[in-house]
Amino acid sequence: MSLFDPAVFGALNLSNRVVMAPLTRTRADDAGVPTDTMVEYYRQRAGQGLIISEGVWPAAEGKSYPGQPGIVTPAQIEGWRRVADAVHAAGGTIVMQLMHGGRVSHPLISGEDRVVGPSALAAPGQTRTPEGKVDLPVAHALTLDEIPVVIEQFAQAARNAIAAGFDGVEVHGANGYLVHEFLSPVSNVRDDSYGGSPENRARFAVEVTRAVAAAVGAERTGIRLSPQHNIQGVLEEDDADVRATYTAVANGLAALGLAFVDVLNADPRADLVQAIRAASKAPLIVNSGFATPTTREEAVELVDEGWADAVAAGRPVIANPDLVERWRTRAELNEPRPELFYGSTAEGYTDYPSLEESRSEA
Repeated sequence: MSLFDPAVFGALNLSNRVVMAPLTRTRADDAGVPTDTMVEYYRQRAGQGLIISEGVWPAAEGKSYPGQPGIVTPAQIEGWRRVADAVHAAGGTIVMQLMHGGRVSHPLISGEDRVVGPSALAAPGQTRTPEGKVDLPVAHALTLDEIPVVIEQFAQAARNAIAAGFDGVEVHGANGYLVHEFLSPVSNVRDDSYGGSPENRARFAVEVTRAVAAAVGAERTGIRLSPQHNIQGVLEEDDADVRATYTAVANGLAALGLAFVDVLNADPRADLVQAIRAASKAPLIVNSGFATPTTREEAVELVDEGWADAVAAGRPVIANPDLVERWRTRAELNEPRPELFYGSTAEGYTDYPSLEESRSEA
């Protein structure tokens, strides 16, 4: 098995094992509808074996950032259909990441009256709204009656993604957003069936994923996890508790037969990551994290040595739409421009030259 070999993950056919990681880029319009520029951005990157879209909100309450797209309204569904059609026309495979931001939001961003979370706690720090930077607000703790409503929002968003022509969906259970907030004993201080023990804190992630799998098929469903990423106030610092929590998640997922599990962790070879892989019984996509960009050498080794079934890359794919071809031929890479990662224009988004363009300019 090599990085450049094809793979089949459930109903997903990958032409190679390089995955475009989910990347927030804030290029949707004010109504959360994908733009022409977004269509071109994803089309350019169809050479990766699998594209995982940026985080897409399944309900207005779950919108975390201005410029973040949704998958709720007919216009949003139609906008994403244009993206899916463009990727498929270029020979690619694409899944949509369903991201409920939980307490990482603000009414000035979502247009809703509240932000929600497992507990009445605020995420640390500030967020940027259309009216400037503000403190993140204290969340409304979801009640036992409200949790099934949120779970159904995920399931309906998954149906909408498939209706838009996507090949599958990924539940965002990482990076300090709603599903991840339930997993941590720091952000989840509930004392009911969704809090307290590792098994109870794992329940929401399992139930969301189960509902999504029931809605669109487990063979089209994955989940992203980031154990011990310790971001946005979602802290997981007790090794034994983390192992118990993620074992409970993986055990809960095992019976579903998911297309993949996508784990963001600084050390993909770690016992924790490999234990999640074994228990979940699903193909493993790994992403080594935010500290340093994923290199060709790392990606090749992780697949060749059997640590992962595929490797997700973020910044290298931002700067190199044809990353797979560059890695395959050991060509020079474009350097990313971090100051343009977030914005509303094509600059720093669709204007990175392809390998062919770079050679013609040389």
